[in-house]
Amino acid sequence: MSSAEMEGLGMQEKETCIDNSNDATTENPTEAAKENAVREPRRLTETRLSGRTLYEGRIVRLEKDKVLLENGEESYREVVRHPGGVSVAALTEKNEVLMVRQFRYPYGKVLLECPAGKLEPGEDPFEAMKREQREETGTAGESYISLGEMYPTPGYCSEVIRMYACRISGWGETDLDADEFLEVEKIPLEEAVSMVMSGRIRDGKTQVMILKLSRLLEEGKF
Repeated sequence: MSSAEMEGLGMQEKETCIDNSNDATTENPTEAAKENAVREPRRLTETRLSGRTLYEGRIVRLEKDKVLLENGEESYREVVRHPGGVSVAALTEKNEVLMVRQFRYPYGKVLLECPAGKLEPGEDPFEAMKREQREETGTAGESYISLGEMYPTPGYCSEVIRMYACRISGWGETDLDADEFLEVEKIPLEEAVSMVMSGRIRDGKTQVMILKLSRLLEEGKF
């Protein structure tokens, strides 16, 4: 090979190296910005500056607060303060889930739900759940497990629902409040799952509890 050819080959190799170097170091500014956003998360917080109560009811309290946003601007938040609630998915020995039908005034229709109720001041959630189960269905339970907590309406309400499941150990009489009217039903859990997926069960907490309980049974964890 002549010296001229060798020199030409050397230039080609040099150019190839330069090209590869440029390809490796070229960055997409948009992608880089996304990576920076992931590495440097925003504070995602709001600080209460002041507030006042607009309404105080038997169950809820409506407040209007002035808040400081993470960008230094001020805004207002309207919040429904709620004492919290409990609910239970109680299963028979045939894996039927005990549910109640009752008229829900805000929606103007009858809903199918797991038994539930609100917490009384200072009441233990677990004891409150057993109380609601006994009052609404007349049953006692055993092998209780927690199904976690649910925030049903985080955009404007502070309510937290504590969810449980159990096996029914005894049957008795219901003890409903004077203004409480409902019907108790036993529904096979598999059918209840289908009702959730088809939209026939619309109550949020009940959807969560039915699907969680079904998965636990499938995995042999309940």
